[in-house]
Amino acid sequence: MKISEAPEDVRIAELAKALAHPARVRILRLLLATPGCIGGDIVGAVGLAQSTVSEHLRILKAAGIISGEIDGPRVCYALSPDTLQLLAAFIATLTPPDSDACCQPATKETA
Repeated sequence: MKISEAPEDVRIAELAKALAHPARVRILRLLLATPGCIGGDIVGAVGLAQSTVSEHLRILKAAGIISGEIDGPRVCYALSPDTLQLLAAFIATLTPPDSDACCQPATKETA
């Protein structure tokens, strides 16, 4: 049986893909601690080359996880709470069942 792809599931998968790199997670932690962080500050804090950080920022921004506001010659980055709320709400649903109702693989004795 094939499960159809709901638009929300596709969106959550896109967000998960954008987060699927340790440097991007570090960038999010940095932006959480210092909202409105300047791109150059991110480069120094993450410890990667400017071009690498720029690519990670581009991916996060394209996914809508962060926003970037131009302030003169600099770009100030911040988290996008609405986008992160969708992902947080999904993750909150991933709790184990209260009982032993979960499927168990068959063993030789039960097969």
